[in-house]
Amino acid sequence: MIETAPEPRDEGLPSTSEPRPARPASVASFGIPGGGFAPCLRSVETRPVHQRRYAALDLGTNNCRLLVARPEGGAFRVVDAFSRIVRLGEGVSRSGALSAAAMERTMEALHICRRKMDDRNVTRARLVATEACRAAANGPEFLARVQKETGLVLELLDRSGEALFAAAGCAVLADSQASSIMLFDIGGGSTELVWLSVRNCDDLDIRSRIRAWTSLPLGVVTLAERYGGVEVNAATFEAMVEETSAMLAPFAREAGEASAEPGFHLLGTSGTVTTLGGIFLNLERYDRRRVDGLWMRKGDVDRVLEQIAAMDFETRAGNGCIGRERADLVLAGCAIFEAIRRAFPAPRVRIGDRGLREGMLMEMMREDGVLRRLPPR
Repeated sequence: MIETAPEPRDEGLPSTSEPRPARPASVASFGIPGGGFAPCLRSVETRPVHQRRYAALDLGTNNCRLLVARPEGGAFRVVDAFSRIVRLGEGVSRSGALSAAAMERTMEALHICRRKMDDRNVTRARLVATEACRAAANGPEFLARVQKETGLVLELLDRSGEALFAAAGCAVLADSQASSIMLFDIGGGSTELVWLSVRNCDDLDIRSRIRAWTSLPLGVVTLAERYGGVEVNAATFEAMVEETSAMLAPFAREAGEASAEPGFHLLGTSGTVTTLGGIFLNLERYDRRRVDGLWMRKGDVDRVLEQIAAMDFETRAGNGCIGRERADLVLAGCAIFEAIRRAFPAPRVRIGDRGLREGMLMEMMREDGVLRRLPPR
């Protein structure tokens, strides 16, 4: 189990009360000249395992997210976290380039991430950028600027890496009695699906459990920009579902038998499904502790999707589990989710407020041998 405290969705605040360690003058940041952080670089680590600090940063199309954690038993405990909507990929699907405003918003967030990593005395990190920087013509130029101004060396993660880390971060939420599950991560610019074996699998290396995977170059930002996200009627919503379904069809044929396996269920991670979970629970304000690990039946999902579809933009913006910054994106996410449900029918879905960052942390700690294997559930 990953032990975490509530994490703000849009601002960067410490996620636990653990005191910030003083940074000894003799301990420099590592990675590049000038004291930078390079992706997944190992340092000479002399501290006891429970005092080590790992960081995972995910710069996506819509969000900039950071987790800092320490090993604990078979998993880890989060000691600091940051999440901010930066919309780095805003307009990329039309212009093919990152805009000046989006880059400035993102740089501000990355400077905060750098300070947090320094404050927590992080000595191993994995820092990745995903679809927005992959798709934009000026993506490499922007990453070079990030390195120059913040010392953060961001790795341009490919889609197979996204699928792998999403699976590594969420697999613990799979029902251990299921033969297999379909894990999905609806992002801002891409959507990953991973068919995972579950039963009798206690291997810490998630690679051995992946039966098939795909990545669609379609996410909530790209779909909302194509169809509009402020005013979405039933016909527009169905058009978004149909486009996603057509893109998903080859993988649905490859993994079509998944739904027939014993105990099969969906496992979703992303702002879309966590939002659905919060609305299902009638939360006035989003609460990660109540949503992460939540089970929803098919009928529950149907009702929440209908509830969101019936809201106008201002109602969505005023909902504590959606908010103004997601109000124009949530229906695009719901359409992608609906396409996945149609391709892989399941009586229930489990919701995870975890994913890429958690997967990167687990992989680094597994490679370092600091995770203790727990007894089978």
